[in-house]
Amino acid sequence: MTNFEIKGRYKGGLIGKTWLPFSKVVDSQNEKNAKNMVYSLMGSQHGLKRDLIKIDEVKTVE
Repeated sequence: MTNFEIKGRYKGGLIGKTWLPFSKVVDSQNEKNAKNMVYSLMGSQHGLKRDLIKIDEVKTVE
């Protein structure tokens, strides 16, 4: 397993019209699974659908 740091933006704020930054570190087998894990986490924590989450950067972390 490898740690991936994923940075991006999600649509939120008081009105839901601003893009707010986020950064998550997840443990996954590959980059694709790491992205899906972040979509799942952000969806369950903030009630967001995938089209309201933009992933800007994925990199491995030691």
